[in-house]
Amino acid sequence: MKRAIPGTLLLLCACLAVSQTTDAPPKFDAADIRVSPKVQFPFVRTGPVRGGRYEAKQATVVDLIHLAYDIDADKVLGGPSWLEMNRFDVTAKVPAGTTPDTQKLMMQSLLADRFKLVIHKETKPLPTYALVAGKKPQLKQAEGTEDSGCKPVAQGGGGEGVMRLMMGNDNGTTTTFTLGPGGTVQYACRNMTMEAFAAGLPRMMGSQLGPNPIVEDTGLKGRWNFDVRWSVGMFGPMGQSQGDRVTVFEAMEKQLGLKLEERQVPTAVMVVDSVNQKPSENPTGTADVLPVVPAPTEFEVASVKPAEPGGRGMNFRTQAGGRFTTQGIPLRNLVNQAFMANGDQVVGLPAFADTERFDINAKAPGDAGMSPGVDREALAPMLRALLVDRFKMTYHTEDRQVPAYSLVAGKPRMKKADPASRTFCKDKPAPPGSPPGSRVLNCQNVTMAQFADRLQFMTGDFSLGVVDATGLEGTWDFTLIFSMNFMAMMPRGGGDVGAAGGPSAPPDPSGGLTIFEAVEKQLGLKLEKQKRSVQVTVIDHIEQKPTEN
Repeated sequence: MKRAIPGTLLLLCACLAVSQTTDAPPKFDAADIRVSPKVQFPFVRTGPVRGGRYEAKQATVVDLIHLAYDIDADKVLGGPSWLEMNRFDVTAKVPAGTTPDTQKLMMQSLLADRFKLVIHKETKPLPTYALVAGKKPQLKQAEGTEDSGCKPVAQGGGGEGVMRLMMGNDNGTTTTFTLGPGGTVQYACRNMTMEAFAAGLPRMMGSQLGPNPIVEDTGLKGRWNFDVRWSVGMFGPMGQSQGDRVTVFEAMEKQLGLKLEERQVPTAVMVVDSVNQKPSENPTGTADVLPVVPAPTEFEVASVKPAEPGGRGMNFRTQAGGRFTTQGIPLRNLVNQAFMANGDQVVGLPAFADTERFDINAKAPGDAGMSPGVDREALAPMLRALLVDRFKMTYHTEDRQVPAYSLVAGKPRMKKADPASRTFCKDKPAPPGSPPGSRVLNCQNVTMAQFADRLQFMTGDFSLGVVDATGLEGTWDFTLIFSMNFMAMMPRGGGDVGAAGGPSAPPDPSGGLTIFEAVEKQLGLKLEKQKRSVQVTVIDHIEQKPTEN
């Protein structure tokens, strides 16, 4: 005999079924995950969803966690050694109408399903700075009618030799910074609370205070007017004395009567409990839903014209929608970008390649996968085709025996690493009292080969790369502090590859160590030039002027 089920129970069951369906985490319609190809400049690249297609290229699992949980990469702790080294390309089909917040939830599901990621939240002390009041703050009370904010101020007049930097803003506009003596940038801050000043300080050019928020602990209430200037890191001109260059710590204390103090602050972090190194295979049929889109090889349309005589500054950028623009870029720089080369990797350019400058306004087919910022891999073949078409460039590649840098062992002074710890080399803020332009590289559980690879991207001295010739096995922990100078990073002119014999950067007059001195004195290693075979691109012919638009 069957018993009747009460109506209230039927209703409860129905509600439970609906609840289970509603609570299911959202997922991408389809997702393709594959190991990223090796590229010269590995960094994560993402962009807005286009045609229901979402892409993240050259992404580590830490990058994917950042995208999924909206947490800074430096606040993702724990996990296996490879977490910041292995890179993946992720392409996903996104349902129409998906919001950015729902897209993050979909990435969370992807990490859990395909990488078996297990994480939890914690609060841990992380290093940052606190802004505190000194004995006598040197600030002027604001009237309250001024426009609120800190804005860069032009310095040095309009004469020759004045250095100008251009920085792209999030809204697509460009801000020009004119540097003063000592490579200083000056800000005029008006109608500012100390809370707002502390919040914006890490994002101000050249502050180099790290990614963590500044703690405001001045006790100063109300709104204030003040000016402040400090040296912009590596942009301190050669030959400047220490007295001409100002650190942000000196600026706070001597100009404003404030101080920046190091503190450990409880911070929300994400801890990786477990994760698979190899994601699960792409489901059958994924390639049909998400076919590979061939990379474009030439611009859809392009305008090339000589830059205005006397034009100031250089601008080189890509924008959403596949638009690419340059202003005042020397022909040599365009050729280097076209071959994704650095200085000595391209030879045979005539002298006019350094003096002829051009403005380009181009549009890639569709969106070309180019997000704001310069995606060198996507841009290079299109720019190369443009130079062939408009400048009649011809070229070939060959191997040459040239002097290039090798990393060799002297008397190593590094700590043996725990092989289970995370592998990384990260930039850190320079400690208070460091010379302006100081750069700090903190490396953990790295091989000498990995360190040699990283050196290539740290200064312009290593355009041909650095090879590991130390013979040191295993992994190491160490911190390297050195001083960078913009002039040492500028592309060199023509001439034979590797013609220079030895470090190109002279000692830093500010008291900092060059990369060569720091590697030897702090790590017990040496950077030496040795002959080796290097593939170079030889420019056989290139016109001084482009053909008409």
